[in-house]
Amino acid sequence: MADPIVVAVELMDGTIGYGETLARPYVTGETPESVIESVEDVFLERLLDFGPSGFFDGVEGIEALPWHGAEGEPVSAARAAIELALLDAYSRFFDVPLDRLAGWADLTNFETPGSAARIRYSAVLANSTHAGTMKWLRLAWWFGLRDFKLKVGWPDDDRRLRAVFDYLRRSIAAGKASIRLDANGCWTKDEAVQRLGAWCDLPIAFVEQPLAKSSEADLATLKACVAPPLMHDESLVTLEDANRLIEQNVADGFNIRISKCGGLLPSLRLAHLARKHDVAIQLGCMVGETSILSAAGRRFLEMTPGVHFAEGWYGSFLMTRDVVRKSLRFGYGGRGRPLGRYGLGVEVDRSRVEALCLDRPTVLQL
Repeated sequence: MADPIVVAVELMDGTIGYGETLARPYVTGETPESVIESVEDVFLERLLDFGPSGFFDGVEGIEALPWHGAEGEPVSAARAAIELALLDAYSRFFDVPLDRLAGWADLTNFETPGSAARIRYSAVLANSTHAGTMKWLRLAWWFGLRDFKLKVGWPDDDRRLRAVFDYLRRSIAAGKASIRLDANGCWTKDEAVQRLGAWCDLPIAFVEQPLAKSSEADLATLKACVAPPLMHDESLVTLEDANRLIEQNVADGFNIRISKCGGLLPSLRLAHLARKHDVAIQLGCMVGETSILSAAGRRFLEMTPGVHFAEGWYGSFLMTRDVVRKSLRFGYGGRGRPLGRYGLGVEVDRSRVEALCLDRPTVLQL
């Protein structure tokens, strides 16, 4: 069961913008309950000062949104929902497409079509059993997907990984498929060295978050001991995190997730920094996200060049009900489709949002 939080911002003329976030305590320290509290206690008062005369005036106000609450607690997931809703509303109201953000932020070479024309969405193999992993691998392969991320951290990891490689061996050797791992910070340094050392014969594209966020001091030692490049996820939330990882010389790849990283504009800035320092970029997603957050990810791809991997757009593959009129789901080969010109480019059905609420929607009047 997923617990996305959808935020709607309605302007005086009736224009409505939608944003979404999913809070994960092990990532940003936030929970669904704390996000709702942050919307009311941290962001609501600041929205009273919003009254932009134009789109970019509004963007300046959006960029000034806080990253911490009154007690210094992080609010990046809550910030993302507010930021996306405001960007969606102002883009529609002022008839300015969101790809203008890159020029305003002086992000060199970030422009349409970015990576959207060539990128193909990945398959995530998250089943802990050999049989389940191979079932989903075959289904994804038959659907034309060629980039795979295998979740690891279970006793059967070696058997599952080698079976996946045996299935993909020829395509990987020909450069037509890839496999990367995601440990979600489950290993100690010694465990990571042992595991990855045992797989040194396998061409692993990246290993994502091998150590817990609290074990970053061990990353340099790990990097010196193992072959696969390191992809950072839970350790990467803000620009400060990114700069620290780059300075430590352990930043091979960044998994940028919009709801984790504070919104679309901060995510673009992270990607720009990654490009500057030759760090690989992966657009990540949140399990259970609706098409609102998937659309924000697509906007990221439309502006960002050189993205290596993309996740998301699972739509009805994972959800029985979505909140938009035309759910976003990648097609054969992991291909996406163009979105509407303004805002996030999807049409949210407010009645569906309200029908899926666990409780009555919270309405805050400004």
